[in-house]
Amino acid sequence: MRRFIERKGYERREIANAQLGAGSLVPRDAFRDPYLLDFLGLKDSFLENDLEAAIRREMEAFLLEVGNGFAFIDRQKRMIIDGDDYHLDLLFFSRPLRRLVAVELKVGKFHAQYEGQMKLYLKWLDKYERRAGEESPIGLILCTETSREQIELLEMHKDGIAVAEYWTELPPKAELESKIQLIYQQAQERLARQKTPEIEPTRRGAAE
Repeated sequence: MRRFIERKGYERREIANAQLGAGSLVPRDAFRDPYLLDFLGLKDSFLENDLEAAIRREMEAFLLEVGNGFAFIDRQKRMIIDGDDYHLDLLFFSRPLRRLVAVELKVGKFHAQYEGQMKLYLKWLDKYERRAGEESPIGLILCTETSREQIELLEMHKDGIAVAEYWTELPPKAELESKIQLIYQQAQERLARQKTPEIEPTRRGAAE
């Protein structure tokens, strides 16, 4: 609990929740944003393979950061679709959510095409890997930097997909608090806009 508080776990969970608008298939409190992956020991530039290898090496710490009740299932999960091979970076199972959780790792900024890739993976998992009594699989795309306006416009939460940043270097405590607070405020503002119905302009004819 002390670690959760020190690393702004509540605020990061609420930032992730703020992305979940009406009709979301991603349960609340399922993810955090950003994820603090400083324990991986990655510095400066690195490749997606380096990130995956570091996560596998520090799997226990990664599972604690992702959330309670997550179990590792597979890495580079192979999917054959139309004779072509596709590989999902990481596959987990969440006992509290009773569903598979697909994780894609990206180095760099979020791009809209990642949505289609994850939707394909989730459809395949739902058809071939989902077992009786389980809920539909959900996906998490981890990027070095999120494109929050794109994510808001795409409404991926309606397809069971969440996007979050990850930080491989932890800033000093004061800077961490400042950064998280700013992102948290921006998330709350986006959430408020979603809840506020738009007022249609008054038509001249109606006014007259």
